[in-house]
Amino acid sequence: MVLRRTFLWLVLFAVPAVSVARDPPADPDPNRFATETEAFQDLDSKNSVPADPVLFLGSSSIRMWRTHDSFPNLPVINRGFGGSHICDVIYFADRVLLPYKPRVIVFYAGDNDIAAGKSARRVLDDYRRLVDLVHQRLPATKIIFLAIKPSTQRWSFWPETKRANELIRAFSQADKRLLFADAATPLLRPDGSPDDSLFLNDKLHLNPQGYELWTRALAPLLQQVLEPRRDATSP
Repeated sequence: MVLRRTFLWLVLFAVPAVSVARDPPADPDPNRFATETEAFQDLDSKNSVPADPVLFLGSSSIRMWRTHDSFPNLPVINRGFGGSHICDVIYFADRVLLPYKPRVIVFYAGDNDIAAGKSARRVLDDYRRLVDLVHQRLPATKIIFLAIKPSTQRWSFWPETKRANELIRAFSQADKRLLFADAATPLLRPDGSPDDSLFLNDKLHLNPQGYELWTRALAPLLQQVLEPRRDATSP
């Protein structure tokens, strides 16, 4: 009798030791940015754009950056649109990237991707797609990836975010046209937590002090890629 009850309990209440794989999150609808990206085109139709620019491209951390003030001596174009994923930049490349034929792209995205449930590997794969798209049309363009930042609001995602940064850093080392700017480490306290004094009250977006650190991290890389090529016969 005891054995029978034990058997019934196991049948009714035992949880199968089978892991159920969750479907990966779908890309959001890129057309949520249709009006915003059309506004860039309208702006370009009314204003001249510099030749061979440094194009700042990506999500809200780019949009909110006063890039002209940070790099006053460079031909800067800012085409950040808040909330965007890497896939959105790819979708709208004909509006926000390719027409400018940039000499250098400074790219920041992946933050929203990981917060939406995308894996570090998927962020790398999407970035690889963007790089392929750029270099098919603009083979000489350099791309600087700004490390995805740590923030208190999204601290629970930091392990996956850090992994994405590591993957993209390694990927960038395989091509001289790709560079990786460690814009994440300067935002951490000595104990490894985000320094909230460098962020706005939302503890997600940078304040002017945070952007100053990003400017310092980026400036040497920009100088490196923008140095005029020396003649091969020069000493």
